[in-house]
Amino acid sequence: MSRILVTGASGFVGSHVVPAFIERGHVVAALVRSEEAGAKVLGRLPHNQRSSVELRSGDVTRPETLSAALRGVDAVLHLVAIPRDWDGGSTLRRVNAEGTRNVVEGARAGGIRRFLHQAALGVMDDPQLHYASSKAKGEQIVAESDLDWTIFKPSLLWGERDGFFNIIAGLIRFSPGVVPIPGSGSSRFQPLWVHDLARVIVTALERPEAVRSTYELGGPRYWTYREIAQEILRSMGAHRLILPMPVPLISLVARGAESAHIPFPVASDQLRQLRLDNVGRLDSVESDFGFAPADMAGQLGYLRRRRRDQEPILSEIHGGR
Repeated sequence: MSRILVTGASGFVGSHVVPAFIERGHVVAALVRSEEAGAKVLGRLPHNQRSSVELRSGDVTRPETLSAALRGVDAVLHLVAIPRDWDGGSTLRRVNAEGTRNVVEGARAGGIRRFLHQAALGVMDDPQLHYASSKAKGEQIVAESDLDWTIFKPSLLWGERDGFFNIIAGLIRFSPGVVPIPGSGSSRFQPLWVHDLARVIVTALERPEAVRSTYELGGPRYWTYREIAQEILRSMGAHRLILPMPVPLISLVARGAESAHIPFPVASDQLRQLRLDNVGRLDSVESDFGFAPADMAGQLGYLRRRRRDQEPILSEIHGGR
């Protein structure tokens, strides 16, 4: 049994990894910034698992809050990251890159050797790509440390409470008969089920050969943006015309919305990222971890419910698939 500090425990990936750790007999120290976030972590768990979670207060952007949070843990899983900001990449750098540095330095100062880090597939340190650059910098900070690290680089993640697929589903709900997609919709992705990512993370924690290894992770097939939109429509039982739109036009609208701080389904930075494919080896999970990841086809029925209604029903929680 290990005690693992999980940053981002109240987030999408954290909500699926925390119970996976508990089911394997580990204790989770959940780093949260507020009582509300702590209540969310515990509220997603059945009563018999809640005693295996310790709530610890801290903020990855405030290093002075981390030493107490890291005390007495055997390993760290660093999940905290944001996908967009309103200030030209400044907050992305502060959270995704410098926040990672703070957690790495906190682990080193606390004598914690084992460090698991969620990076991202298909990112690069390009100053024109704010999210990608911030995630690439964070990954580099981990890889250049002297910790016993393991880095996970998943493609798009699907599952209850996800980000990307729920954003498109929300756009479909409010669209007047059409679903705009950027450009030709030919950008490629390799969607991975979040439960499969959780299984990989828990396995890697317990596997000595995973130390100082980086894993690119994706599902069993490639999907274009257009195919993803079509699959979401099928899953929701919705009928819309898929309308390709020039990326410069969507970017113009996105930048205008950002300037006015008006919510818009996609950030201008994310549109720039679409020029890069987000794929790796099709056999990556099976060859490295010995199981075949789930195919997304026919599995997005949860998108019929709004994201806020995708919280777990505790009577339905069970281990495995």
